[in-house]
Amino acid sequence: MKWSAILKRLRGARLSRIDHLAFSALLLAALVLAAKGWLDAHPQHNPWAPLDLRDPPGWATQAKIAAMRSDAAICRGVLERSEIAFETLDPAGEGACARTDRTLLSQAPLRPNVPPTTCAVAAGVEIWLRDAVRPAAQEELGAPLASIEHYGAYSCRRMYSRDDAPWSEHATGNAIDVAAFVLEDGRRITVLRDWDGDDAEARFLRRVRDGACGPFGTVLGPEYNAAHRDHFHFDQAARGLGGVCR
Repeated sequence: MKWSAILKRLRGARLSRIDHLAFSALLLAALVLAAKGWLDAHPQHNPWAPLDLRDPPGWATQAKIAAMRSDAAICRGVLERSEIAFETLDPAGEGACARTDRTLLSQAPLRPNVPPTTCAVAAGVEIWLRDAVRPAAQEELGAPLASIEHYGAYSCRRMYSRDDAPWSEHATGNAIDVAAFVLEDGRRITVLRDWDGDDAEARFLRRVRDGACGPFGTVLGPEYNAAHRDHFHFDQAARGLGGVCR
């Protein structure tokens, strides 16, 4: 074979490789743009999109909730962005019971009052109401939710009130205990009376317990121990993405 023919073939092979690389680069760019467009349209799946509590749960929601548990400023930005009415109260307490983050949900259906909590607990309550409690009340019990009865959020004490135990999340208002749910038709469903069984009330309670396991870092109920036989305990201690749900 003549040298001119060999050189011509080599130039053709080089051009083919260049064309292949160019096509691959264009294809990759198209895929990146398509992925960006899809994430922009689905912010609940986008790890870089700011959390908005009005968005449905998505792949990135848990990581975003975990991020706001330890940063009140990020959390309050989430509430503002989500157009959730809230008040920021002055710090209170001292030592292990110092509460530097006191956030009050202005319109939450909590009774006998709306207790100050950490912002992360407040945000968790809003997500839980939207995604778990209100849908379960309508679907399992056929009536809208009217209110939720609680045992309080702040209590300057150690766990189980034992002197040698770690400090409770209640000591800083980073927890809330929920005891009962009242529907607009007047029915009252309590954790103590209605947890056991397979009727609509029991199914409702299991749904709202399970539905709290995403918004909160810790969820404890009657199946955890006897101390929780009459309420659900929710707190926002940083326990990783999986949290504790019992």
